[in-house]
Amino acid sequence: MIIQDVINSIENHAPLTYAEDFDNVGLLVGNPNDELRGILVTLDTLEMVVDEAVDKDCNLIISFHPIIFSGLKKLNGTNYVERTVLKAIKNNIAIYAIHTALDNHFKGVNDKICVRLGLKNKKILIPKKNTIKKLITFVPNANAKQLREALFNAGAGNIGNYDHCSFNIEGTGTFKGNEDSSPVIGEKGNTHYEAETQIGITYPKHIEAKILKTLFRVHPYEEVAYEISTLENTNQHIGIGMVGELEEAMDEISFLKFLKKEMNTECIRHSGLLGKGIKKVAVLGGSGAFGISAAKKSGSDIYITADIKYHEFFKAENKIIIADIGHYETEQYTKNLLFEYLTEKIPNFAPALPVGKIIISECNTNPVKYF
Repeated sequence: MIIQDVINSIENHAPLTYAEDFDNVGLLVGNPNDELRGILVTLDTLEMVVDEAVDKDCNLIISFHPIIFSGLKKLNGTNYVERTVLKAIKNNIAIYAIHTALDNHFKGVNDKICVRLGLKNKKILIPKKNTIKKLITFVPNANAKQLREALFNAGAGNIGNYDHCSFNIEGTGTFKGNEDSSPVIGEKGNTHYEAETQIGITYPKHIEAKILKTLFRVHPYEEVAYEISTLENTNQHIGIGMVGELEEAMDEISFLKFLKKEMNTECIRHSGLLGKGIKKVAVLGGSGAFGISAAKKSGSDIYITADIKYHEFFKAENKIIIADIGHYETEQYTKNLLFEYLTEKIPNFAPALPVGKIIISECNTNPVKYF
């Protein structure tokens, strides 16, 4: 088993297509063709994490945060980023970062917070735009069912909680092949009229290559007529942040105590209490000031996130409680999330990987301390 096998599995689960444009995700250090000896899962990749990987004979670090965020212009060890990268290279350890690709996953970082808090009826707080594509193609009536089924099997036709979705219109197609053509139906040089079905079908953008490969493989024509467009429709399953509901409403103080305990945080900075119960909860792991407006619009009673600045607390405007529980604290269980996925999936295609060689890092990488 090579490192690329693990990367393929991770990206099948959380496609990098959905990472934010500002992010730096994927394989940051190392050779994807190296044989895999072990995986160390961490929130941050620091020098001590690389040391831990060496000690535990893991040559692949799966990190939530990227150690290389902006471009490196030199590698001489003058800061913690350069020293970490140099140590990884020296010890032939690969570093892979997933970050906002997992943030935008329905079962990602924010879902893990919701699970910790026991939230139900979960929905995406800020759906990611331009993630739904639409294919329109034209096929002889006799081949329409076969093509539809092939596209469904390739992952097209899923809308929310429904699958096998398409729209079909029957009509007449015309074409005339030139002397270099090899028409499957009709004769070159003559205009042909064919009873055809127009198939309209949606698909998530990260599988576009697979959808087109299927289209060209199954469609009977030498030249396939098709159109692709990007839809403005809201995607219910891809986006950042989440909104959910508690089983039973709690008073504000009780909820803050509950939040502090369940998220294992030493400090909660929050806006003014409103004197009402907490039932609907919005969450966004990491720096979430940009989600305040969406949280208010969702009708949530409290918004749980991190890295809120002084003036940003004013944006609560007595409509919602903003609770800053700490950046590390909102994302600390991401290690467990990645570990759970890897231990479930890897054995299916890598039974030769030694037992216990997918390991959660024991390093606490939180740079913030409380006195």
